[in-house]
Amino acid sequence: MARTHQQRSHLWKIAIPVLAIIVLAFKWHSANFTAGGGFAPAGVKGVLEAVGSSGVVFALLGFEQADQLAAEAKNPQRDLPRAIITAMIIGSIIYLMLQVVFIAAMPASQLSHGGFAGISNINIINGPFAGLATVVGLGWLALILRIDAVISPGGTGLIYTTSTSRVSYGLARNRYYPPIFSKTDSRGVPWFGLIFAFAVGLLVFLPFPSWNKLAGFITSASVLMYAGAPLAMAAFRKQVPEAKRPYRMPGAVVLAPLGFIVASLIIYWTGFEIVWRLGVAVVLGYVLIGIWMAMDKQRPPMDWKSAQWLPVYLIGMGIITWQGGFGSGTGNIGLWWDIAIVAAFSLVIFYWAQATRLSREEMLKIVSLQSGPEAEAAAGS
Repeated sequence: MARTHQQRSHLWKIAIPVLAIIVLAFKWHSANFTAGGGFAPAGVKGVLEAVGSSGVVFALLGFEQADQLAAEAKNPQRDLPRAIITAMIIGSIIYLMLQVVFIAAMPASQLSHGGFAGISNINIINGPFAGLATVVGLGWLALILRIDAVISPGGTGLIYTTSTSRVSYGLARNRYYPPIFSKTDSRGVPWFGLIFAFAVGLLVFLPFPSWNKLAGFITSASVLMYAGAPLAMAAFRKQVPEAKRPYRMPGAVVLAPLGFIVASLIIYWTGFEIVWRLGVAVVLGYVLIGIWMAMDKQRPPMDWKSAQWLPVYLIGMGIITWQGGFGSGTGNIGLWWDIAIVAAFSLVIFYWAQATRLSREEMLKIVSLQSGPEAEAAAGS
């Protein structure tokens, strides 16, 4: 029953955008792509800013559930790339076509005062696709899109709450969170983590004035989480090269540092207004985890040497974003120079983190103490 409900949710989330693409395509105006200076009045900077702060990356984050639930895959080496790449391709095609028909269907009267930069219709500004459907006389489509604006985020919220509870379950198993987060019911559901994730999710709405700000924050937080993946992968390959890997990443020597650079750039493009909030959330999270770790008397003492790069990275990204030209940055660092600086800074951090990683023996000892008797036996074998 749950699987059937999830499949219907996925079909709905695909069917409504496809319906909008087909219907709006009948309102096609080719001249719109060059009217008023073109459909990208803010140029490259506007495109990059939209990637982080306007929901572009957020819209494509659906691939992460395939990664987070990969432990249940029968053949991860085959199925994991298929799931992630297919999700990215389908999402990219749908959202690209939505943008194309949005540009083409815009009435010429809306572009008569400075092109796309001069659109002042409140319906289009507050709800682009529903507003456009209303303006072009498709009231029924506008109604469907507004209903979808409630249903689709609701489904996304359920998926995020579920995956977050699994993350908190894993952190508790590794003794970063209190043990109660690892408690599961008879069906294996981490019930406390599920309730906690739902409650915190409601509170997160409070400090953000709009959906765009919230989406930008979620994007930055998610990408910051992803930024740790290439660092961990590169470190583990040197610490435990013989470890059994259900999935082996090809070309990791190149893709790991490149992935870390891209993650840093996406964080930077969200702008300083989002990044400083992210910094506060990260610091608060580390404080809470640190308090619990200090209370856990059976844990080994923290080796801060291996994490010396982390505060430098967080503070450095904050300073670069503050001096950059995205969001509420000062603009003292110009476009392209900022990208080069973020890329160079990220490479320094990446190889610094690798140089200060824990030794094999220290890492295995910590893993055994965190994960219990089974891991301890594996570390000793």
